[in-house]
Amino acid sequence: MAKEAADLTTIDLFNDEKRPGRPKTNPHPRSVQIKINKRNQVKRDKTKGLKRVEFKIHTSLFEALDAKAKDEGVSRSELIEALLVKALADEEL
Repeated sequence: MAKEAADLTTIDLFNDEKRPGRPKTNPHPRSVQIKINKRNQVKRDKTKGLKRVEFKIHTSLFEALDAKAKDEGVSRSELIEALLVKALADEEL
């Protein structure tokens, strides 16, 4: 009996063939993976002594901060932190 790729009656002949695509490496669904990853990120940040701060700013200010961060080769978060530290240091003088 010949093995045909389109033959569905002899599907057991194809069990050992690898399927194309990326293999599943995590038993959890994507929504659970995201929650686990976020929890781990919060734990890492906490051990580094970091706190989350969230605020809203105008689009023009956001774009200016983004451009300045790219020019200086730092992340937007690092730039905002540096600006806040400098503002607080100037205030103490």
